[in-house]
Amino acid sequence: MQMIQGKWKIMILYELAEAGTSRFGKLHRYIKNVSHKTLANQLHQLEEDELISRFDFQTAEPHVEYQLTAKGKSVIPLLDAICDWGDTHVDHALIDRTLCDE
Repeated sequence: MQMIQGKWKIMILYELAEAGTSRFGKLHRYIKNVSHKTLANQLHQLEEDELISRFDFQTAEPHVEYQLTAKGKSVIPLLDAICDWGDTHVDHALIDRTLCDE
């Protein structure tokens, strides 16, 4: 639970599961309300926990992409199960955004 603890980590994991790979800017636009610093910190923590990989292409313009590792992919079915439980047991009027259906 500590590996996915944090306001934005599950959203990051779901976006990477859906997109395959994603750049920082795309993740920032997807999440919307996260600050640049917080997103960078959450990505760094996910990388330290080996749930995502960071690829720095070292080109003239900075180009970094993130993707799920095998360990990161293995947590997605667990998150899906939690989403399914939430869909069944939580009042939909109380939910701001449903990640399961995106």
